[in-house]
Amino acid sequence: LYVLTLALAATAAAQVAEISASGGVSRLTNRDLGSLTTDASGKSNDLQLRDGFRMGFRLTLNNWRYFGHEVGYAYNRTQLRDNTSAPAVDYGTAIHQGFYDFLIYGTKEGKPVRPFAAGGGHFANYQWPGQSVSQGGGSMKFGFNYGGGVKVKITEMFMIRFDVRQYQNGKPFDLPQQNGLLRQTEISAGFGLRL
Repeated sequence: LYVLTLALAATAAAQVAEISASGGVSRLTNRDLGSLTTDASGKSNDLQLRDGFRMGFRLTLNNWRYFGHEVGYAYNRTQLRDNTSAPAVDYGTAIHQGFYDFLIYGTKEGKPVRPFAAGGGHFANYQWPGQSVSQGGGSMKFGFNYGGGVKVKITEMFMIRFDVRQYQNGKPFDLPQQNGLLRQTEISAGFGLRL
């Protein structure tokens, strides 16, 4: 019992929690969403999502020397482009994301610079222009994500981080002429607290 207590105390002491906020860009590829028409005149690129900006936060628990877990939320502001009119018209819209990632670090806990690889799952709620997530609307899609980054310790309490991740999921709104997965690339920088 004494040995088990000491082992659990050592494990608990090794855990480091982090909370961080970040901002950056959201790049979309394979962004053709389909058409609003069901006849042969509809094209896969009648509606498209455009690149935008991203703000989010992450909660991280590094409970092993080289491994950790991360959950977070991100708000992505983008444009829905209607290519059926001339000229094309852009409508402001949003993507809300929640995610979990397993982290593998290149250096052990406590080092000032920690590169990492990440992989996990996420959900994305795509809002139709003019709607709000608080109204219960939107098109919910589930997918997987992967990427990496680096965390740099400034002091024992403060850090900065840089992330590059790709999120892949089905296309929203289930429109005719859709095909493939929507791919969203996050490029972000953030500031965090080590607890």
